[in-house]
Amino acid sequence: MKLRRLLLLALLTFSAASLLSACSSESVDVPNASASVENGATLFAARCAGCHTMDVVGAQGSATKRSDRERVDGPNFNKRKVCYEAALYAIRNGGASGAIMPGNIVVGTQAREVAAFLAKYSGEQVSDPASPSGPAVKCPPVPARAGG
Repeated sequence: MKLRRLLLLALLTFSAASLLSACSSESVDVPNASASVENGATLFAARCAGCHTMDVVGAQGSATKRSDRERVDGPNFNKRKVCYEAALYAIRNGGASGAIMPGNIVVGTQAREVAAFLAKYSGEQVSDPASPSGPAVKCPPVPARAGG
């Protein structure tokens, strides 16, 4: 009888773990991206998705309602356009405003790849993406060394 309960408990635990892991798994989907930008997307999904939202990598870290916001919620990059240099600055310095984001979460080539990914795919869900301070964002081309 005790063995049967243990087996049932193990089966239920395994089933619950399988369900939970399937619910949160979303894939990186960056069509027409260079290998470098695709690597940036994968890095973003692994290192940034806990605090930022961006559908192309399955990241859902930002609050969707103002009342649900927490201190660690980062910008929703579906709705905010960010240019390469601004993204690279934020990666190196812990966000654009010196908030809670850790500085140098990725460095070197990886930082440039994440910045190139953000420059290419951020702001895709709005026709005229605005910056936090207002006017629409028009980004210069990503430097060739970034792999864009």
